[in-house]
Formats: sequence, C-alpha cells, structure tokens
Amino acid sequence: MKQLFLFLISTFSFLISIAQPQRVVADKIIAVVGDKIILQSDIENSMNDMVRQGMELPPNAKCLVLEQAMGVKALVLQAQKDSLPITEEEVETEIDNQIRGFIGQYGSKEELERVAGKTVYQLKEDFKDGFKDRKLAQLMRNKVVSDIRITPNEVKIYYDKIPKDSLFLYESEVEISQIVTYPKASREAEEYAIEQLKLFKEQIESGKKEFAKVASLYTQDPGSKETGGKYEINRNSKELDPVWLNKAFTLKEGQITNPFKTRFGYHILKLDSRAGDDAVVRHILIIPEITKDDLKKGYDKLDSVRAKLLTGVLTFGEAVNKYSDDEGSKFNAGAISGRDGSNYLTIDQLDPILVTMLKDLTVGQFSQPAEFEDERKKKGQRIVFLKTKSTPHRENLKDDYDRVATRALEEKKNDILEAWFTKKIPTYYIKIDEEFKNCPEMKKWLIGVEVKK
Repeated sequence: MKQLFLFLISTFSFLISIAQPQRVVADKIIAVVGDKIILQSDIENSMNDMVRQGMELPPNAKCLVLEQAMGVKALVLQAQKDSLPITEEEVETEIDNQIRGFIGQYGSKEELERVAGKTVYQLKEDFKDGFKDRKLAQLMRNKVVSDIRITPNEVKIYYDKIPKDSLFLYESEVEISQIVTYPKASREAEEYAIEQLKLFKEQIESGKKEFAKVASLYTQDPGSKETGGKYEINRNSKELDPVWLNKAFTLKEGQITNPFKTRFGYHILKLDSRAGDDAVVRHILIIPEITKDDLKKGYDKLDSVRAKLLTGVLTFGEAVNKYSDDEGSKFNAGAISGRDGSNYLTIDQLDPILVTMLKDLTVGQFSQPAEFEDERKKKGQRIVFLKTKSTPHRENLKDDYDRVATRALEEKKNDILEAWFTKKIPTYYIKIDEEFKNCPEMKKWLIGVEVKK
C-alpha cells in the first residue's frame, strides 16, 4: 500500500479531473468504503490524468488507483468520526488555486470552459466534495504520523539496506544565500512614471487609444505584455500583490484607476469584467528609472553590510533579516531555492550572473556586491554567500544525511500508516466489485470483509 501514501500527499488526480473527450461507456460502483462510493469513472479519469501528466502506467494501474481511492475514503471516514476541523474557506482556497492552475494549463478561462464543457462556477461546484475529501484525508494522515520521529541509527539502518549500485548519483551542487537590495528611484523618476500613466489614462478614457494596445507597447510587466496587460484573477489569491488586488475589486466595469504604487512600480488598472470573486483586468506597469547615483547608494549600503559580515558583527541570517529587500528569501535566511523547493542547486539551475559570482568563491565566503535583474527586469544588487558546494558523487551519509533521513522518515511514516490501515479496515463496511477482487492490492481490504463474515 506504500504507493497509496505517495499519492495521498501529491496528485489526488481522481478527485480533480475535469471533463475530457475520453469517457467511459457506462458507469458503475466498483467499491464502497463505509458510506463512501467509488465509481468506475473515478478510476478511468484518474488514469487518463496520469497519462496526460506523462506518467507511465504500470500493468496493475487500475488496481493501484482503486487502492489509493479506497485509502482516501477510509481516511475521510476516520477524519469525520474524529471531527477534524475544516472550513469552507480552506476548501474554496484550494479549489481556486486548482482552477488557476487549469487556466494556466489551457491558456484562458474560456478555453478551460470549452474543454470542460462547463463554466468555472460549475467546475467549482463539482470539485467541492472531492476537495473536501482531499483536505480531510490529509488532516487524518497528518494526525496519524505527526508524532513520528527518526533517530540517526534508524537512518543508518535504512541507508545500509539500499543496494550500493542503487544509490543516487548527484551532480556538483551548491547551497547559496543572498542579501538583495533594490535601489530606490529618485523622486523625479517616480513623478515621471506617474505622469506617463496619467497621460495613458487620459488617452484611453478619451477614446484616442485602446488600453490593450497601450499596454502592449509600454507596460514593463513581461507576464502580461503579450496579452495587452490582461490578467484573470480571483479575490482570494495569495500570489498577487495585495495592494494591486484590492484596487481591482474596488472598480466598476470599464473604470480605470489613478496611478498607484506597489513594490513592483507604478500602475494603472482597468476592470474589464467581474463575476463574484473572479475578475478580468488589464494593467500597465511603469518602473521608475534607476540612475547611476541610485545604484551607487545601493552598492555603498551592501559594502557596509559586507564589512559587518567579514568582521563578525552580523551573521548572514541577521543581515538578511535586517537589510534584504527580497521577499522570496528574506524569511529563510536568504536561501535561494529551485523550482522543486530544494536548496541544493546544480550549476545549470543558476542564472549566468550567479555562476560568475560563484566562480572565485570558496565555501564560507561572501561575494562582492553585484548588479542583477529579477524576473520582472527590476534592477537590484546582491551579496551572495556560498554555504556548501559538493563534488559529483554517489549518495553517502556524510554528504547527504538530510536527504537520506527525509526518505527514511517518510518510509517510517508509511509503515505506521499501513499498520493503521490494517487495524482500521476491519471496522469499515467494505464492498469490492468482482472484477477487482483478484488484485493483490485488495488483499487487506478483503480480509476486512472476511472477518465480518
């Protein structure tokens, strides 16, 4: 059942499938856990989703997916019995995040609705029960394994069981932290940006120019330049700047804001349409020009910070907390993470400027301040700290203890959860379709049925 546990904390694809051209000819109930049913279409849709995500299905995929689905239902039953707390707001937030993911996948809200054959509102309603089950299952799993810890001796026992030719091979990796400053533009540069936006607003409102065309020509937001400044947003989004988001939902359809400031620069924003907590907006971003004098002030600031680091007046973490302007790394001691969330990065994951900065550094050293541009082309400066650097190697406990310990702990949690299922299954009403009774994965579930007989 270990495949189940990985599934529980990752995809839940059978709970979040949207309508697709592949459909089962006839639907039927293939399993029951307590008062929870699992349909044949649940399994088919889950497998179709896995194929679309590029996963290679094993020969026993149907059996595995059914086992996973039954595991979720059992966790949900126990979560309800234990009255684990869950709010409608939590469920709504997760559904909104999923809808945004689908919109990103299909390119637009309209294309998502076309593919699904339903409106976004209908999709949200369809998802509600599934996402509530997902959240309850996660809460119950966490309750079962929350107190599980692992000792160094257990980590070593886990490691020693791995065949030496099956140990991971790692490329050279680095752990890097940074202190970032974004030089402040002069008041004159800020006023010029505001005047530009006021002129754009006047031209658009007078009908001389269209918002989308002006945005395509002048906005400095690379994420919306090709779409004429367009964004499809939700009021409850946690990813958007709160000032910007609040402005969007104070507008009437067709209305344009006066220029306003966020941490990205100055904007004007127009509400195209709104349906409840969803809206379509357009905006134009102008970033005030940074001069050489502005940059020099940033360099002087970082030179002072670096001097304090070298003399030991400040630790790097303290300096990050006190001086860094980068929200993405400010609260984790400045650590730079990859897309997978790991702090261990290979050279090909770094931007060319970072590679150059690290070239002459040894572990424990701080770089000189250097200029860079972030993903929004905003100019900044940073000091980089090379925390660790590994050479290409096969996994070992000396260099990779944390990674091995993480896997060992997860295996221990899975074993505890498997024992929990073995104990709980006989207490549930279980029914399995004849087609699946010969699946090896159904053995534990059928033992529960036999006990009751």
